[in-house]
Amino acid sequence: MKLRYLAHYPKNLQDQIRDLITAGKLAEYILQRYPDAHEIKTDKALYGYVYDLKEEFMRKSQPLSKVVYDGKIHVINNALGTHTYAARVQGSKIKMKNEIRIATMFKNTPEAFLRMIAVHELAHLKEKEHNKAFYKLCKHMEPHYHQLEFDVRLYLTQIESGGKLY
Repeated sequence: MKLRYLAHYPKNLQDQIRDLITAGKLAEYILQRYPDAHEIKTDKALYGYVYDLKEEFMRKSQPLSKVVYDGKIHVINNALGTHTYAARVQGSKIKMKNEIRIATMFKNTPEAFLRMIAVHELAHLKEKEHNKAFYKLCKHMEPHYHQLEFDVRLYLTQIESGGKLY
């Protein structure tokens, strides 16, 4: 069984995940760690959630123009969320329009998963590439970033192999 969301993790870890799937216990494992889905269901609530994170950790960065759930983002294309930039000339000034879009499938997940994705996309406001500085910023905003990223990958593996959880 190929674990595409966990392909870059060590073989022994992948084998443990395969054993959980085979035993039908991956969903149970995830639900033990994250029993409840969040209540951030609307684009307006999502904007407020991401804006609050931005204000707490990145107050001096460019403003956010839009934050929405996007049903067109497909996890299959390796995207959980996206960020876009558009420079607009207004008079003699250039204004940046920053948008964050998060896959609709994350409307019904634990808040920690949503936070990990929001932190990831916010970090792109300062760091365009996935480099050391990028991940350092992610860890600054969410100290458990790497564990959450792994757990989101487990969740995606569960969805692919056995269906919805929340």
